[in-house]
Amino acid sequence: MAASRSGANGHQALAWRVRPTAPVAAVLVLHGGEVANEARPGPVNLPGLRMNGFVRAVAGATAGAQVAVGVVRYRHRGWNGERADAARDTTAALYDVSEELGLVPTVLIGHSMGGRAALRAAGHPCVTGVVALAPWCPMEDPYEHLKGCQLLTLHGDRDRTTDPADTLRFARRARAAGAEVAGYTVHGSGHTLLRRASDWHRATAGLTGALLGLRPMPIDAATALALRQDAPGGLELPLPRRISVPPPVAPDTLRTRSVAT
Repeated sequence: MAASRSGANGHQALAWRVRPTAPVAAVLVLHGGEVANEARPGPVNLPGLRMNGFVRAVAGATAGAQVAVGVVRYRHRGWNGERADAARDTTAALYDVSEELGLVPTVLIGHSMGGRAALRAAGHPCVTGVVALAPWCPMEDPYEHLKGCQLLTLHGDRDRTTDPADTLRFARRARAAGAEVAGYTVHGSGHTLLRRASDWHRATAGLTGALLGLRPMPIDAATALALRQDAPGGLELPLPRRISVPPPVAPDTLRTRSVAT
């Protein structure tokens, strides 16, 4: 696993898991964390280990399409109030991506605190889409910068750590601001993503490929993404079980971010 060039204070925020010779797109995976904790993540980091299945699923679903897959490495375990440490590290990783690969289409996949960091950092010009898994979405977080970005949320209906209602509220606000938004409810699953883990993995991999233009978007999600402004619907779609992920197509249709003025 190769790390990128150093970011702030010598911290290496980006580590590649898959790095083709000439990548045409990128995916960054962000794990969860805590509300407040300034300790550094240790060598055995359970939130990070939880995301390994997603890294493998995305790498498999994009194999042969020249997509680089990396993880964001945090300096601290917590968000830590206004410092928003996880978002700062994500932004540093995105600048590493743009310096190393150019402004390639990039999808952020984040769980819990990582979902919050992905949403906060999604104003970077590389970012074309976000897959937010059981994201932490406080009322005070900004959303206007998501205009022109495609946002897919997945949240378990048994989550007792981050509130699915907060995710729904954030999704509505982002859509009203000009984002393209679709949301799935993962029935029978909670915050750790362990129940229905294979469905979480397959759905995330398939949706990520669709966000990059490598495969068709599922019809229900495509319909929801086409809704504009205050249009209702498409934010609590039931996630089907045993999702099949079709193979990727030629990468000449990669989606780039387009913001109407």
